[in-house]
Amino acid sequence: MVPRLPHLPPLRPPHPLRRVRPPHPHQNPRPPRREAYVNTRKGKIIPGYELSLSLSWIGEAKSSSSSDDVAGESTIASVEGTVEMPYIADENAGEDPEIKVTVRDDGPIGRSLKEAFLARGKPIVLEKIRAFVDAMAKGGPAKDDLEVKKPKSDAAVVAAPVVKEEEKEKKKKNREKGKEGFKTIQLSERFNCRARDLYEILMDERRWKGFTQSNARISRDVGGEFSLFDGSIMGTNVELQEGKLIVQKWRFGSWPDGLYSTVRLTFDEPESGVTIVKLIQTEVPEEDRYGNSTVVENTERGWRELILHKIRAVFGFGI
Repeated sequence: MVPRLPHLPPLRPPHPLRRVRPPHPHQNPRPPRREAYVNTRKGKIIPGYELSLSLSWIGEAKSSSSSDDVAGESTIASVEGTVEMPYIADENAGEDPEIKVTVRDDGPIGRSLKEAFLARGKPIVLEKIRAFVDAMAKGGPAKDDLEVKKPKSDAAVVAAPVVKEEEKEKKKKNREKGKEGFKTIQLSERFNCRARDLYEILMDERRWKGFTQSNARISRDVGGEFSLFDGSIMGTNVELQEGKLIVQKWRFGSWPDGLYSTVRLTFDEPESGVTIVKLIQTEVPEEDRYGNSTVVENTERGWRELILHKIRAVFGFGI
């Protein structure tokens, strides 16, 4: 189920910020990116969201430096600014999002008001984001549905033998698939390009920055480190064969410390100008360090939508 999501809490602080006030109604920030849902599976909450937010603010310099809201103070300068949060996602739950504060006046007053916002406004913005993340983790509007669907104790007793059989079957499947608590992702994508061209893109930090619109740092050496999507993904190169193979130790920053999956990308060129990429990623944890159980789904979706499909679209390697 995908219920209607709650709005972010108001960002207005409990006490007015000195020399900073909200924007006028006609001053609209850049439209945000919204993708959020709350699923329930077997009584378990599975939140998912990928958001970007943009806020505007106005700072005022007063003629007096006395206490707040003193009658008779007059505004000697007014400066506009913005607050950008480019990436708020469930995969980074528990981590404060990146916040970019800008001001349109580079003069002394503008810099002073920006410092005032960073000191007193930024903590309030982060507090409200944390409240939203916490609400999503608890189920948001799906919380009531979970309470309704909880089985009664009598039904649980009657179904006990069936549950035991299901547990046995589940354990058997886990043994067949690999280590319990971990899963394997397998993908295959076709590109209208040469294998070495695709290999070069995946190993070139400049082109990574281009098609992801985020910071990237990539070593082209075996044993070298890489960092993608502004540090959200990191790892080391294990084996590299130009145009044929990439093997990496690979992890999200939100995974438990010291835990790495293994990514194996093979490049096959069955005919000139056509490349088949096969990805196998083993030992992907089912949950991150915060208990979010969408790690496998988000990782697979990220490979498809944010990496492979983006490469195909940006570089014109097919539909």
